[in-house]
Amino acid sequence: MKKIFLIGLPGSGKTTLGRQLADHLGLPFVDLDKEVEKHEGKLISEIFQQQGENHFRLAERSVLRNACELPTGFVMATGGGAPCFFDNMHVMNAAGVTLFLDVPARIIRERLERGNLNKRPLFAGLTPDALKDKIEFLRTHRLPFYRLARVSVTDAQVTAAQLANLV
Repeated sequence: MKKIFLIGLPGSGKTTLGRQLADHLGLPFVDLDKEVEKHEGKLISEIFQQQGENHFRLAERSVLRNACELPTGFVMATGGGAPCFFDNMHVMNAAGVTLFLDVPARIIRERLERGNLNKRPLFAGLTPDALKDKIEFLRTHRLPFYRLARVSVTDAQVTAAQLANLV
């Protein structure tokens, strides 16, 4: 069975497109962040506050590896940082197809500003200028990992049907 992993910065559309792609392909949708919350019994914001990012990244790695070992296929929206820690990109590439949603920083900023930034630990409490700087910083540092994806999509308006054709 096919395992498809959507990677990219927060706000790139991983969850929205992931759900649509899963429906299109008739596969279950998995949100890695939600699975970590179930595993830990806490919201991600609580994990960050109470135990720190390192604990979160270890839990994220464990949940990701367990999912990769499942015999069934799925479409997974990973957290934006998941590909950048440990050997997670290697694990995902070995288990299935990785799709990098390469959305311009300007569009990501617009999308994030429309949502609730306080639900995103890396962006909570940031001013618009600080948000712009944080997105650009993350993009610069995460791009080498994201570029290890099997498929890169640079169209910010890509549809689930178009993604399905790529995989």
